[in-house]
Amino acid sequence: MSQYSQHSFAGEKALIRVDFNVPLNASFEITDDTRIRAAIPTIKKILSDGGSVILMSHLGRPKDGPTDKYSLRHIVAHLSNALGVQVDFSADCIGEEAVQKAASLKAGQVLLLENLRFYKEEEKGDKGFAEKLARLGDVYVNDAFGTAHRAHASTAIIAEFFPKDKRFFGLVMEGEVMSAEKVLHNSEKPFTAIIGGAKVSDKILIIENLLERATDIIIGGGMAYTFKKAMGGSIGNSLCEADRLEMAAALLETAKKKGVNIHLPADSIIADKFDANANTQTAPSDQIPDGWMGLDIGPDARQQFASVILASKTILWNGPMGVFEMEKFQAGTKAIADAVAEATEKGAFSLVGGGDSVAAVNQFGYTEKVSYVSTGGGAMLEYFEGKVLPGIAAINS
Repeated sequence: MSQYSQHSFAGEKALIRVDFNVPLNASFEITDDTRIRAAIPTIKKILSDGGSVILMSHLGRPKDGPTDKYSLRHIVAHLSNALGVQVDFSADCIGEEAVQKAASLKAGQVLLLENLRFYKEEEKGDKGFAEKLARLGDVYVNDAFGTAHRAHASTAIIAEFFPKDKRFFGLVMEGEVMSAEKVLHNSEKPFTAIIGGAKVSDKILIIENLLERATDIIIGGGMAYTFKKAMGGSIGNSLCEADRLEMAAALLETAKKKGVNIHLPADSIIADKFDANANTQTAPSDQIPDGWMGLDIGPDARQQFASVILASKTILWNGPMGVFEMEKFQAGTKAIADAVAEATEKGAFSLVGGGDSVAAVNQFGYTEKVSYVSTGGGAMLEYFEGKVLPGIAAINS
């Protein structure tokens, strides 16, 4: 991998694949600019080296070609403000306007291309389309980790039109890949993976891959009840994937053979309905009365999990411990965030990834208290499932 930080982009036009797929409200205002802010250092380095920048991204899932709702022109003002540079815009990503504007770019200038997905060729990974994009720049930088698991034209195909020393990971990508590599391949033991969320089926592959690497796996959230039921427990009306009970039992058996400790919540905060104002009480997680459901881990489980986390040197956290969007059921997820922050302060390396865990860390104000917060939900998950990500392979190959 060419080292982005050490390369001078002076006099070069850098074509950067960014992930500016940001949420917009009805008035086309950005409601969360995390992804834009993440890309700023990558862009600024090129500009300060004396290079110019051509940005390309997708926005939403346009079905029928150009649609105003999905136009990237809506973000130009916000982006110009964030960068401190007036960003120019091309109303097409490969047409005559794009070619002319790219050709006349001067050092220190920034051009944003229109939504790549206005062309079906982008998602099809079309070679001709990738080549047209490639002609706009001298060097290619992929800084869109959130789309690294997609074999699209701008993330996986385009790199082959640039020589090896002219294709790079940007700073977001570099940070993501280095952090994930550190956890997956160079983790200091004890290595604890905290896996939460609603469904076992969504996390099967990641758990299987972690059984080869982790010393401890903490399982929380709705998926914990499928495991409890597989062990013969009573879980009332808690979430349960009946078709995954055998698989859950098999995972527990494999863990035992490999000497990996699986930690399931000793107790739960249970509710008589799925509602922010439900009646609640605490019960052992395998003795939940009929008509009640587990919506968060209980006080014993919080202590149980915290003590495992505090003894760890490497921590991966993917998925919440309960329905943390409702105040009554957020104590479990917050307790995990507390423990991860404390372990990090003591020297552990902690990586938080997956939409809900990231949202929780942001909500509780712990973003600066963990080692790394991943911006790529699906990409991060596939990476930890052991899959090869096309966007990473394209730069490395």
